[in-house]
Amino acid sequence: MKEKKVPMRTCVVTKEVRPKKDLIRVVATQDGQVSVDVKGKANGRGAYLILSKEVIEKARKSKALDKKLEVTVPEAIYDTLLSLVEANA
Repeated sequence: MKEKKVPMRTCVVTKEVRPKKDLIRVVATQDGQVSVDVKGKANGRGAYLILSKEVIEKARKSKALDKKLEVTVPEAIYDTLLSLVEANA
């Protein structure tokens, strides 16, 4: 029987490679709209983060998402990510 491959993604902050399901995706559409892609299926340029408060705060400080997505990520996105961390705790 063929083994099922687990999709792996790299966190833009820690550069750690983890299974896709362990990360949260932030996506920027062509018209510059930024959103948290909970399902991981939205169209656009995506960047993955480990869902932890420390990583999200580092991303906010270092502007890692801005660089990766090539747009300015609104503060509200970081607040949404932090509330997801709280919900998953």
